[in-house]
Amino acid sequence: MTKKIVFMGTPDFAVESLKQLIEAGIEVAAVVTAPDRPAGRGQQIRESAVKQFAKSHDIKVLQPEKLKSEEFHHQLKTLAADLFVVVAFRMLPEVVWSMPPLGTINLHGSLLPNYRGAAPINWAVINGEKETGATTFFIEKEIDTGKIIDHVKVPIGENDSAGTVHDQLMVKGATLLKDTVLQIFEGNVKAISQDDLFDETHQHAPKIFKADCKIEWNLSANQIHNKIRGLSPYPTAWTEFMINGKKKSIKLFESRKKHDGQNHSGEIKLADSLLIGCGDGWIEILQLQVEGKKRMKAADFILGYQQAQIELA
Repeated sequence: MTKKIVFMGTPDFAVESLKQLIEAGIEVAAVVTAPDRPAGRGQQIRESAVKQFAKSHDIKVLQPEKLKSEEFHHQLKTLAADLFVVVAFRMLPEVVWSMPPLGTINLHGSLLPNYRGAAPINWAVINGEKETGATTFFIEKEIDTGKIIDHVKVPIGENDSAGTVHDQLMVKGATLLKDTVLQIFEGNVKAISQDDLFDETHQHAPKIFKADCKIEWNLSANQIHNKIRGLSPYPTAWTEFMINGKKKSIKLFESRKKHDGQNHSGEIKLADSLLIGCGDGWIEILQLQVEGKKRMKAADFILGYQQAQIELA
């Protein structure tokens, strides 16, 4: 009898994994994804990216409000899947992840046990890592701590953003996940305990809140540049300008660092480029968004605000 999976995921990052699993001929008994929610300015009801993809491939979709619902558990048991596969989804209760005979596996966007947590891609870039990756592992009680099955590495360039790293990991992680599922079905998996690998040098990747995204301009150019690219395009680094006496929130999407060894914290230069002073030089802002405006290139900001009086708030 052909083995089958239940796939659990919600955003675009998970769609590539589902796509590669289907293309590999793996039977997907159903997809579990988030309930439809209102989104955008018009608050139109929107289906998740995974639901849209599943519907286009005539795959059964489950959207439980509560993962501890007995009705949901009954639906899962009825599917009789051999393996549950999780990509960018909610934390599962034990009654769910322990259900399938071959277990439940997860794809995580880091080289575990490094960067356990909700925002591994962002934190790897913020911390200036030169390399990250994706890991497949068996889900256990504590989040991101289960036995490692396999991993793939991805380099991080000096000007890569969380967005560019996300897109690389989305594809390479999907291939890793597909290969992992096939290995499990063939009985060729040797999982390794994270306890044997974890040490005090490993970083954590907690959820990022708006307050965490504000730039402190007394830090080094390197630290600020890494923070801007590590939060781009989401949740986005920000600062505040006083523009003609009015305080405006400014989102920062792309930057370039300019070291000169001097402390220019709090200064702004607006001429051929937009420069903001930091602890050991300058940060050149390449893309930004003024509160109430669309995202723009620095050249357009300069053109529109060259007569304005601008300083850091």
